[in-house]
Amino acid sequence: MDLDGAESKSLFAQVQFYILQTENLRGDNARELARLLKENGAEEISKISITDPIPLQDITHTISTTTDFPEYEAINDALKSVVKPDWVTASIAKGRLANPRQYSPDPRLFFSGLVVCCVDLPSGDSDAIIGGVLAMGGLHSSPVSKMVTHIVALTMDSDKCRTAIEKNVKCKYVLPHWFDDCLRLGKRIDEAPYCLPDPEILRKRPGDRIPEAGRHDMLGASSPRPDHLPTPSSSPSANRRQLTVFKGKKVMLSQDLELGSHLLGTIEDLILNGGGMVTGSIHKADIFICYYRESLDYRIASRAGKDVGNLAWLYHLITHNAWTSPLRRLLHYPVARQGLPGFSRFRISLSNYNGEARVYLENLAKAAGGEFTKTMKEDNTHLITAHMVSEKCDAAKEWNIHMVNHLWLEESYAKWQIQTVSDPRYNHFPLRTNLGEVVGQTPVDRQAVERVFFPHGSDIDPSVDGDDVPRPLSAKPPTATSSRNMTGVNAHPSRSVVSLDVPFRAHQPDAPTPKASKESRRHTEGNTVRTPAPSRFIGKGKENETPSTAGSRSAKEKAVAKLHDLAPDIALFQKETKRVGGVIHGGRKSSEDMVTEVNKKRSASQDEDSDTGADDETRATKRVKKSKGLAPPSMRLALSGYKRWVGTNRKTEGEERARLREIGILVVPDFASCTHLASPHILRTQKFICALAHAPIVLSTDFVDDCLSQNRRVEPDDYLLQDTEGETRMGIKLSDSLARAKNNKGQLLRGYLIYCTESIHGGFETYKSIVEVNGGKCLLYRARAGSTAALRAGLDEEHDGSKAGTPDYVYLLSGATPEEAKLWPRFRQMIEGTGKSPLVVSHVWMLDLALSQKHQWRDIYALTDKDVRAPA
Repeated sequence: MDLDGAESKSLFAQVQFYILQTENLRGDNARELARLLKENGAEEISKISITDPIPLQDITHTISTTTDFPEYEAINDALKSVVKPDWVTASIAKGRLANPRQYSPDPRLFFSGLVVCCVDLPSGDSDAIIGGVLAMGGLHSSPVSKMVTHIVALTMDSDKCRTAIEKNVKCKYVLPHWFDDCLRLGKRIDEAPYCLPDPEILRKRPGDRIPEAGRHDMLGASSPRPDHLPTPSSSPSANRRQLTVFKGKKVMLSQDLELGSHLLGTIEDLILNGGGMVTGSIHKADIFICYYRESLDYRIASRAGKDVGNLAWLYHLITHNAWTSPLRRLLHYPVARQGLPGFSRFRISLSNYNGEARVYLENLAKAAGGEFTKTMKEDNTHLITAHMVSEKCDAAKEWNIHMVNHLWLEESYAKWQIQTVSDPRYNHFPLRTNLGEVVGQTPVDRQAVERVFFPHGSDIDPSVDGDDVPRPLSAKPPTATSSRNMTGVNAHPSRSVVSLDVPFRAHQPDAPTPKASKESRRHTEGNTVRTPAPSRFIGKGKENETPSTAGSRSAKEKAVAKLHDLAPDIALFQKETKRVGGVIHGGRKSSEDMVTEVNKKRSASQDEDSDTGADDETRATKRVKKSKGLAPPSMRLALSGYKRWVGTNRKTEGEERARLREIGILVVPDFASCTHLASPHILRTQKFICALAHAPIVLSTDFVDDCLSQNRRVEPDDYLLQDTEGETRMGIKLSDSLARAKNNKGQLLRGYLIYCTESIHGGFETYKSIVEVNGGKCLLYRARAGSTAALRAGLDEEHDGSKAGTPDYVYLLSGATPEEAKLWPRFRQMIEGTGKSPLVVSHVWMLDLALSQKHQWRDIYALTDKDVRAPA
């Protein structure tokens, strides 16, 4: 008996598959793939008609090169697999079902397809890299095998690297820095600058030119209002455009598109000739095309789960004759007429982006409501740059303009909330990478858009069908007379209302489009941004363990159980990615124990200058050994108000930080991990006040200057900060404040719920960090319609349980501008309804409390109507 043959034919015995026809998977390729599967025991499931949905209940695996098809989320919810065609050949080569996670086309799993082998790395670094790769869809292999795609090493001198070369393993040899940069950005960047034996990031200087990076797939997605109708790529003839993407679909075109009669007729002809229909009823439509996110039709269609896109998305469907989600690209979705709240005060300029990527970011900034400027001046607020090498970047540093990468703009627009520019993801610029290569990969956050623009249960019922005119629930059904009157003077004269399900030339509104109502906006407690979470995670066990494909309830329960088991590991990985230094300095070795990337780069340049006789590989090896020889720091020092590295002296910062590190002093960027704080005098800066809550030893900045001038660590006790004038001016005694901070242990504001206005002096994020570092909870207060219930829920959560020890007051930090004063009555009304007492206070109250580290009250802290400043 041929046991091997029987085993081969039963390899896919439990697999019922459906092949999704895409541009890269159709015709002979699809037929060959189906043959391989069926020869090994799989069963193919087909659709009866091209317009039918994928039969989810009958399949276990969907073979696709993309996740951009309508049923993808439903397949995920059913815990069934979507895999790339490579999964089939890999399973056959292994003789067992390959892990579907490694072959997922989900762009969020940006390490999908990677098999990583770590060589001669510290165990902590190796564990962190492996954890990141597994979480983002890749696999790990301890031995060097033919399946390995990336070997992670510091040099090519290891035995495993030599073995891989001898075995002719087709893989890439990369520095661990590549994984760190990818995980920091949440995107997969090109690994070429990190490849051994001669990595570009170690060979090039920081000021060397970085090549341009273009995105060809941005064509047709760079503007929400395209200026011409494209020609379908599937048809060489412009006279007879045959489309299938609209087959069986009913399309409704909104009047806010402002299309001319000729263009409108051309678009309708394309839809009709492609087997689709044009309708004027939003309840009968499958696709709704509009420009703004404000009409009643938009909200009805969105709540009903219909495809809602703009004209650019419609043109994209026509051009490629393939369905794509309008949420996949930010400018394929309708825009907001007023823009993102608060974004209008931003003046934005671009640097180092080119081609369609630059046009896309310009239009995205305008769609968000900001002002875009081609040239940059001192009054610009933000510079969005792909890397740090340009004249604009140098000017931005000098003028203190925020420098961020494009992810800040994309995610602010996608989440419909301004993201904090201090998030490390937005300030990270890999040394030899042009971030233009990952432009346009951020999709629309549907939950955020739903929360703001079409929350459920407010004014319309999407289930109503049969009425051609959408109306509020409270409205009476229209009479025959009123229906005729509501048809409008521009309606097609030859068609009645009841015949709207047949093709007609143009949709005209049955009633004037109502103005967008103020939708309730659920309050969010912060701007935390996380690396995109994968939809599913592999369980513990064998490296290539195959999940059950039976589709039964038992299989689902097992999958959920595995997800629960893996939850602690997922949480640990997410915690690792937030730490300063990233994953390549993780595990047992703290990120603060390493010199920053800039210092290593500059010291590497000095080594090259002093060792011109050695080759590049030898110099790289020496640099690695040199960085490993540093002893753990004896002092972690945070700086506040330090002027030495400002302006022209900034060029010496990296070299002097490295010198301090060599004598045991590590300059840390955050206050949470510092043991010492250096400042010229007592300051009311965010860093000084937040660091004070941790009770560090506070020194004068003369300590840093003397350490550098003497090239040794001087005695810190001789440099304790003495600022009698500052103590008198601020009404505190620094030594007493530090003693109280030590006793408070960061819990001075425990149990306190403090709200803050959006336009407060210094910014909401500043006071949020001060409140939270002292154990309190700080929320942004906008007093928008519908937000009272959410705010009350947050208040009830904060004070749930015993009221012993909790304050009787709920505070609102506010300025005295007329705009902020308008919020006070609603805040007081909201808090009084919860049994607490509202108190509107100046920001000075919070600063004095945090500096003194004790609760104190003065009447000047309270704000009343008398304190409101007249507008300038």
